Amino acid sequence: MAGAKEPAHLKLDRFGTVLRVTINNPRKKNALNRQAYQDLGDTLVAANKDDSVHVVVLTGAGDFYSSGNDMVSAVAEEGSVEEKLARGNAILREMVRAFIQFDKLLIAVINGPAIGIAATTALLCDVVYMVDTAYFYTPFTRLGLCAEGCSSYTFPLLMGRSKASEMLLLNHRLSAQEALQFNVVAAVVKKDELETKLWPQILEYGKLPIGSIKATKRLTNRFQRDQLHEANDRETEALMGRYQTEESMNAVMEFMMRKSKM
Repeated sequence: MAGAKEPAHLKLDRFGTVLRVTINNPRKKNALNRQAYQDLGDTLVAANKDDSVHVVVLTGAGDFYSSGNDMVSAVAEEGSVEEKLARGNAILREMVRAFIQFDKLLIAVINGPAIGIAATTALLCDVVYMVDTAYFYTPFTRLGLCAEGCSSYTFPLLMGRSKASEMLLLNHRLSAQEALQFNVVAAVVKKDELETKLWPQILEYGKLPIGSIKATKRLTNRFQRDQLHEANDRETEALMGRYQTEESMNAVMEFMMRKSKM
């Protein structure tokens, strides 16, 4: 990874064996455009191959972890609607695959609201820490879409069917306290403790034997990777169909109009 050009909306920092990846688009509340999807997936793939990286930490700049998909940017892309949808869906699928295939320690530090694809991919990480004012929000049905980021599998697995359905079907915002209650996160911390307490703790994780980490992760994941890949494939296929429905198009247009008035 040495010498590689830093992605436009990701900030990469090395601390020994620990790589911190910060989603860095604060003007848009760290929204992810297609290039950011590509860059995040590529960064995980590269870190997985780099023997000098043992731990990858994902977080966000400022007050947001990420507001999710940058719909304004997606609509503005060149090409026909069908071409844009197919291209975006392929990039989404490969980014999620990079999370599933990551063999080392992958930690999410949810420093603020995590919305949509940011929430679903965060829960693909091995360990999730969350500040007490943050929340997870997956407004898929509000946008006429469907589950993504393997959430059709991970959400019921982690939090049970009823709470998962409340999030995926009813657009419930899961607070940090609820996330801890439902075993979605490992710990909830105060914002001012991120640098003073949590980060030194994470740096210590970088000193753990990487061979042992990878061996144990292989054992704990051996029953799940196939199901995660299947969920990813089925979700992206379903999304392709949802994007082209009238109800989804109308919901997205309403969202865009609301954004333009803010």
